[in-house]
Amino acid sequence: MGFYSFKLPDLGEGIVESEIDVWHVSPGDAVEEDQHIADVITEKAVVEITAPVAGTVVALACNVGEILAVGRELIRFAVAGDGNLQARERNSAATPPKGATASEEQQNTAAEIQPTSCPPVPGGQAESLNTDINTLPATQHLALPHRTLLTSPSLRRRARQAGIDLSLVPGSGPQGRITERDFDAFVAVAQAPIKSGKRHASNDIQIRGLRRIIGQKMQQSKRQIPHYSYIEEVDVTHLEELRQHLNGKRHEGQAKLTLLPFIMQALTKVLPQFPHCNAHFDQENNRLTEHQAVHIGIATMTQAGLMVPVIKHCESLDIWQNASEVARVSQAAREGKSKNSELSGSTITITSLGAIGGLATTPIINAPETSIIGINKIQQRPVVKDGAIVIRRLMNLSSSFDHRIVDGFDGAQLIQALKSLLENPATIFL
Repeated sequence: MGFYSFKLPDLGEGIVESEIDVWHVSPGDAVEEDQHIADVITEKAVVEITAPVAGTVVALACNVGEILAVGRELIRFAVAGDGNLQARERNSAATPPKGATASEEQQNTAAEIQPTSCPPVPGGQAESLNTDINTLPATQHLALPHRTLLTSPSLRRRARQAGIDLSLVPGSGPQGRITERDFDAFVAVAQAPIKSGKRHASNDIQIRGLRRIIGQKMQQSKRQIPHYSYIEEVDVTHLEELRQHLNGKRHEGQAKLTLLPFIMQALTKVLPQFPHCNAHFDQENNRLTEHQAVHIGIATMTQAGLMVPVIKHCESLDIWQNASEVARVSQAAREGKSKNSELSGSTITITSLGAIGGLATTPIINAPETSIIGINKIQQRPVVKDGAIVIRRLMNLSSSFDHRIVDGFDGAQLIQALKSLLENPATIFL
């Protein structure tokens, strides 16, 4: 029997570290090769980690919520035959340091070895496994978790978001497994109002995972980019009439049209006139890259936090294709199934709080982009038109720009060009 140390792999695209989100195995578990063992959070997505070998889990190298650098030990397995740890020891013994004999080197290595405890392993192998582990080189960052709580990954995520310690929740399932009903019942009791009307409880929540990454990016963007915002009112009466008409004529298989695909189509028409608004700014090298392709990021709220899936080459898609892509990438983000390639590469971002309400927003730019467009609520309001008071459907566009690149005049011109198309929707398709 040997031991295999699995290190956090390189997940690509410049990722140097990841946060452990969920462990799907515990010490003592038998796993198959390619079995899903953990979820880690990178700056762009949740990535599934699979076992590189078949064996028995000896120890987990870090706890949920810890940030691990690429190349650091993630998990250790007991495997049939020699593992990579034994091979490493043989190589070290075969090449002792200059000036030391092989015997001296082995004695020095033995003096540094520390025993590592291990929980019982199913199948009566605990004694032999513990004996072999005592010959492992010490790994200072290796740490065994506390008592494993039996529950689902989704429920663990709910508990983290609610700031609730699952060890306090009594489980009614097999072997004390905590079910959704157990959790809901505990939350209902914990959140019950105090009869005196005074509230004394407080929640101390560790910010981690996607929320931590969002916070870092927003802070960096707001601190480094000199924002200015421009808000304009748009009459979308004719646009809404066209949208409802097209939805009534759409055939089976076509996605339902929302306001978003129309704005995307309009943006692809006006952005060639304002290439510095469809661009990336590299402030370290003081270099602006203007893009002809229009890759639109769609700010999407998920249970884990804000994500921005990207629809590539919107300039090549018609309005129905854009609608279908918006539905697809947004749903994938909400379900945590987005690919890394779908969460990067946007050249401009659209964010919408219109369904909630609000007259205006001041959106934060999605760096390294130079522009972001915000959609606000559509409201029916009386306006004066041709000397008469009429009821129109009005909506505000809230935009923010990087003032290092986009002057106030240019940002206003972009929004006015967008407004002209949206108020005369037939021109979007000319």
